[in-house]
Amino acid sequence: MPVIECDVETARKRLEDAGVSVESGNTDHERWRASRGGATAVAYDDKVVIQGSDPRDLEALIREGGGRAHVYFDGGSRGNPGPAAIGWVIVTSDGIVAEDGETIGTATNNQAEYEALIAGLEAARDYGYDEVHVRGDSELIVKQVRGEYDTNNPELREKRVTVHELLAAFDEWTLEYVPRDVNERADGLVNEALDQA
Repeated sequence: MPVIECDVETARKRLEDAGVSVESGNTDHERWRASRGGATAVAYDDKVVIQGSDPRDLEALIREGGGRAHVYFDGGSRGNPGPAAIGWVIVTSDGIVAEDGETIGTATNNQAEYEALIAGLEAARDYGYDEVHVRGDSELIVKQVRGEYDTNNPELREKRVTVHELLAAFDEWTLEYVPRDVNERADGLVNEALDQA
């Protein structure tokens, strides 16, 4: 449940400008409420709390755009191919901004890694960051995206193109390999998703 400390009237204007209907609050403490998709934003004196199953869209509209984020990604399958899941985490100087882990059906480890990278980049783009520093524990994927390795697999080549298109939306980006213990949260989200499937 994201909590965004902000000027709630500026946040209200951003939502209204984006076509989101804003209504009066339900209690004396609530300044206003707005809903879109599976999420509801509730404004208090100096913060907005977003509840619901998919807060990303409302959160992206309310947060001030720009800035730098670190994106951690991981994907995995049980069997290769087999049941697969992805996990990603967006971290700023304020801590974890957003994270997600979900199953993606049947895939290879490499397909899942690319899907996790794509999902993390899409989330960072939706949040409006100018600069992303991306980290993952798949040396193969990192080196393929950076152009140090090639791939003969047409599906992975297509996913690599998608990654480059997403990266082009940022003013600045880096992509680096990190050991699994540095990528622990994204890895944990993958395993949680697979365990719950």
